[in-house]
Amino acid sequence: MNLKQVLLCSTFMLWLGSQAMAATTGFDEQLLSLQTEWAHIHYEMPPADREKAFEALAVTAERMVQAYPQRPEPLIWKGIIVSTWAGARGGLGALGLVKEAKALFEHALNIDPAALSGSAYTSLGSLYYQVPGWPIAFGDDKKARALLEQAIQINPDGIDSNYFYADYLMEEGDYRQAKVYFEKAMQAAPRAHRLVADEGRRHEIMVKLQQVEKKLK
Repeated sequence: MNLKQVLLCSTFMLWLGSQAMAATTGFDEQLLSLQTEWAHIHYEMPPADREKAFEALAVTAERMVQAYPQRPEPLIWKGIIVSTWAGARGGLGALGLVKEAKALFEHALNIDPAALSGSAYTSLGSLYYQVPGWPIAFGDDKKARALLEQAIQINPDGIDSNYFYADYLMEEGDYRQAKVYFEKAMQAAPRAHRLVADEGRRHEIMVKLQQVEKKLK
């Protein structure tokens, strides 16, 4: 290989590297945009405006799912968006959205169970204890516990993994253990670029802790 060929090859390899870096940056930026907008809608918008906002954000998330079909992260975030959209809608009309979210989390788990620090386990587990059981929906407290405990194993110090496990324990009436996990959630390290989400979650934790402490008196 002569000098000209070496230079051409080197230039081509540098171009490939820059293209790969650009693609990765584009993916990260899109994912962060979904996370940021979700937190804004969930924690900063008036409740009356949330349903339509989540619906629009779900469309954006679906575009990312289609653009990156082999990546679990867009599936997880579309599932989170759709499940919170269901919460904003409420009633029996939300059941279709909840089932869609469940399928998205299951798909993500099939690709990579550890993606986003086990967030699919956390999110799917939260659905199992929050939705009604058969014949209305798929709610199942035993499955919820198994999924949430798996999330804790993957991310033992995470704010969300500990919050949802604590919330599950609270629903089960295990207030003493719920308090332990709520307090652990409060001690979680701040997440870069997730300030609104962290602040909102900590407020939820404080409210739940007050409820738990009343039960323990």
